[in-house]
Amino acid sequence: MCLTSMSQEWRGWATGAVALAVAACGGETSPTQPAARTFARVSAGGAQTCGVTPGSAAYCWGYNGDGELGDGTTTDRSSPVLVAGGVSFAAVSAGGVHTCGVTAGGAAYCWGSNGSGQLGDGTTTNQSSPVLVVGGVNLAAVSAGDLHTCGVTSGGAAYCWGSNGRGQLGDGTTTDRSSPVQVAGGVSFAAVRAGDAYICGVTAGGAAYCWGNNYYGELGDGTTTNRSSPVLVGGGVSFAAVSAGADHTCGVTAGGAAYCWGYNGGGELGDGTTTNRSSPVLVVQ
Repeated sequence: MCLTSMSQEWRGWATGAVALAVAACGGETSPTQPAARTFARVSAGGAQTCGVTPGSAAYCWGYNGDGELGDGTTTDRSSPVLVAGGVSFAAVSAGGVHTCGVTAGGAAYCWGSNGSGQLGDGTTTNQSSPVLVVGGVNLAAVSAGDLHTCGVTSGGAAYCWGSNGRGQLGDGTTTDRSSPVQVAGGVSFAAVRAGDAYICGVTAGGAAYCWGNNYYGELGDGTTTNRSSPVLVGGGVSFAAVSAGADHTCGVTAGGAAYCWGYNGGGELGDGTTTNRSSPVLVVQ
């Protein structure tokens, strides 16, 4: 006999991906546990999680008060529900109270809270099912932050939309945008990652740039000054990838070394201290 059970209450800030599993006995699924879906990738947001199946269907679960699950309702769900609209997604990114996804053809869609224009549809109206991001920009990837979203094209241009009070859209202003604006500076990005109120990106050559809120030094430029356009992360480290959190950032080199910077009150920089850092420090063993 085998027994499976799985229950998880989705409240508060999620901090990692979720693995869904089920055991089968004699080729039959336990009547108390439905068969698990197979996900190619998942993304954990503020209080919701979303994933894409190998067949490009998007599912979400968790808190849904602003429509961030995309199923056409505002009903919380403790198991995955299919995102409405019939769009085939290559990837999805769960933000604070909204979610965005991109198709294999480069079209971006968002749903959920939209008070700052973070859905990119030219309005500030919440949406409980996917709406197309306007502007005709073809995006290879998107990353949803707290109240803003950014994406990068296959040619390396970065575009952002939503809240911009800290300069997190990178267009040289602090004006909110309900449709995409190009990030200033002419940097060609391989990838961008949205944090709470800031963005970081990495170039194909390994240079890291950040912009937006910098209260704790999360931009890594050696200051605590907000930036409304990209600034180079200091330290001369070449990064293969970067990841932006609430108030701190980390990156990994091609050789596997990890560096972090920003807020460190809980030791999240991994340098053996609880001292904030405004430039990268090596994560210690």
